[in-house]
Amino acid sequence: MTDTNARILADYQPSDFAILSTELEFDLADQATRVVNKMHIERITDKAQPLILDGEQLKLISVQLNNIELSESQYQLNETSLTIDTEAQDFILTVITEIDPLNNTALEGLFKSGDAFCTQCEAEGFRRITYYLDRPDVMAKFTTKVIADKKQYPYLLSNGNKIAAGDLANGKHFVTWQDPFLKPCYLFALVAGDFDVLRSSYTTVSGREVALELFVDRGNLPKAEHAMTSLKKSMQWDEQTFGLEYDLDIYMIVAVDFFNMGAMENKGLNVFNSKFVLADQSSATDTDYFNVEAVIAHEYFHNWTGNRVTCRDWFQLSLKEGLTVFRDQQFSGDMHSAAVTRIQNVRVLRAQQFAEDAGPMAHPIRPEKVLEMNNFYTLTVYEKGAEVIRMIHTLLGQDKFRQGMDLYFQRFDGMAVTCDDFVDAMADGSGIDLSQFKRWYSQSGTPELIVKESFDKQQQLFTLTIAQVNKPSKQQTEKQDLLIPIKLELLSDNEKTQHLITLSDSQQKFEFSGYSVKPIVAFLSGFSAPVKVNFPQREQELALIMVKASDAFNRWDAGQQLLTRYIHALVQDADFTLPQDLVVAFKQILTLPGDAALKAEQLTLPSFDELVEQFEQIDPIKLLDALKQIRLFLAQGLASEFHQQFQRLSGRAYQNDGQSIGERALKNVCLAYLSHLSDYQSLTVNQYQNADNMTDTLAALHYQALTASARFSEQIKDFEQKWYQTPLVMDKCFMLQALFADESIFNKLAVLEQHPLFILKNPNRARSLIGAFSHNNPRYFHCLSGRGYRFLAKHVAALNDINPQVASRLITPLIQFKKFDSKRQAMMKTELVNLSQLSNLSRDLKEKLDAALGN
Repeated sequence: MTDTNARILADYQPSDFAILSTELEFDLADQATRVVNKMHIERITDKAQPLILDGEQLKLISVQLNNIELSESQYQLNETSLTIDTEAQDFILTVITEIDPLNNTALEGLFKSGDAFCTQCEAEGFRRITYYLDRPDVMAKFTTKVIADKKQYPYLLSNGNKIAAGDLANGKHFVTWQDPFLKPCYLFALVAGDFDVLRSSYTTVSGREVALELFVDRGNLPKAEHAMTSLKKSMQWDEQTFGLEYDLDIYMIVAVDFFNMGAMENKGLNVFNSKFVLADQSSATDTDYFNVEAVIAHEYFHNWTGNRVTCRDWFQLSLKEGLTVFRDQQFSGDMHSAAVTRIQNVRVLRAQQFAEDAGPMAHPIRPEKVLEMNNFYTLTVYEKGAEVIRMIHTLLGQDKFRQGMDLYFQRFDGMAVTCDDFVDAMADGSGIDLSQFKRWYSQSGTPELIVKESFDKQQQLFTLTIAQVNKPSKQQTEKQDLLIPIKLELLSDNEKTQHLITLSDSQQKFEFSGYSVKPIVAFLSGFSAPVKVNFPQREQELALIMVKASDAFNRWDAGQQLLTRYIHALVQDADFTLPQDLVVAFKQILTLPGDAALKAEQLTLPSFDELVEQFEQIDPIKLLDALKQIRLFLAQGLASEFHQQFQRLSGRAYQNDGQSIGERALKNVCLAYLSHLSDYQSLTVNQYQNADNMTDTLAALHYQALTASARFSEQIKDFEQKWYQTPLVMDKCFMLQALFADESIFNKLAVLEQHPLFILKNPNRARSLIGAFSHNNPRYFHCLSGRGYRFLAKHVAALNDINPQVASRLITPLIQFKKFDSKRQAMMKTELVNLSQLSNLSRDLKEKLDAALGN
């Protein structure tokens, strides 16, 4: 990256000014919202520096210093800042601006979502509302007065507690909110609209009653119950697990349709993408229910890990996000199957985060250099960040981890701090040295562990020799050894022993005595570190681990390793003969008693994205053909068993409990295999017609799309007619059609682009068509004509003008071009070069294009 506007972590300097209080007044109007911003500012250094406030796309009306209006000669204004030369030490600055929410398609700052006003200020959206010190280490107490038409906007919401309300002239009214806690401006929120409201309350562990309010579009109230239940579960869990109690009198959640992110943890007023709030049996899948609960929990947990203690600067983003993802994963594991939750987390990590680590945008969980901060809301910061917290939890144990967390809040409540501050608190609270462990925060890439074993029968000594490889990268040519916790289980005869070892050098030996025969190693239990493992165990050993390991992750992972080996063999030789032992192993999983949800995971093949990460370069069609071959081999070998299980689990009345969810998952995995056999293809058609829930409906249509079923067009049309008025289900409708696995897909995409409900400005809709095709229809995205690449590039170029954040996120499949064969690399690179030459290229896209093209 050559851009001179890049920010560097090492250049961080504290602000010369503090904002002691911020009083905001909004007079809302679609294209001319007036914002009065009255700040009490104090100079906190001896430097005679001017006050430089951030601001973008603002119309400045006036500036007053201590109630005296400044002339244009007394300040400097440009496209990104307002500079005021003043020697005052303590002063009141009032800035009046005008903004245009209706035409704010970037959805940063204040914008319109349908008929409602809404804000999104993280990371740097507040500067699109008013001139301010828009940085997370400047924390102030906010008072916000919101004025709007009472009939059109009966609900006026902001952070904190409501302190005043009343009617005004011309049919307007106002509400004033005050947040008693210091916060940075990225946590500011405002919502104004007409909603249905679900109200409840929660009594905290200390006996305080907190009002809970959930705002949804009119008519969606029945779909909000699950979100409310999830919120109460989250509040109780955080009290019981971490001793953390909610601190305001009210907690509000608002669901909106136009939103770049999943949700936002603004203090006391969380703004959510509606897909993570609304759920009922007919319109939401089991996965939707799970995600609603998990995201509600994540944003609630931010109240302490993000709001009460926040980031000093945006390079420290994982301080709040990695820690809070870990907390929501622990919560989900406690609410559901811990084993299945863990496996699903690892699938995401291996398929997507490992790819990020190996790609042009590789970065440590605490980046060193940033051009556009929105680009670093990544799987590395979030998911790998959570794995780093999990490793601390593993190294310390539950009790000492809690001691460290308690000390962290004791030290830093109400402050903006760093990742080092967190790790130091964990070390001091537990008494465990984590100095080497800190390297995880500053080093990019996925470590590889090379494992060798030896056995001395005479001495009854089993030895593991483990080496860690941290490959150099363009950004980091020299990498240091990491501290890596490794859980493992040794299986011998009827004995199973669990061990936790720590690898701190480039290579170490670990000895285990008292074995008369060589034990079998179930390595990296629970996926105790985010690493790749090179451990060439025999197939018989992996088969034994699949059955005998105590840890469910190890059992699942052994099966995935076997499947991956066979897929590799098929890529190299399409005539490779798959062993019947694989059918036997799958039959055992399918027919023996056990957790249905875990069985569903064990029977699911590795994804295309997971497998791509196993190769230096791959012809994607060869890989897809290998996947298809092994899928057909298993489907044909186990057709009667799959059908028997499918029938056993079909026809049951819908229930939303854990057992029923697991059984639906297993039933639909069976259906996925059977859908590839001509004798059973009517099953998907029948399931669609008879389904009493969205999970089964979507599964039936999904498998029809993947097999290019002749009945798909008819049934997807019926689906669309039924759900035409329900935006979240129409997102699913677009997504399903984007997956259609046939040459006609490009004609279908062209028709869908002209669909009256396809709105490129809506991030959910853009992701449901463009993102679904590019990420999840690899056979045609990677077709040799290059049409798939051109389709994505065309829409990324359009979104560059509309919403650069969404454009930047959708481009990911193209910038990972180096993983594929030379023909495809050339075509993908052509599209990237064309995009890099856009005359108005956004910083969001420029940063990724520069990294991908080596600029």
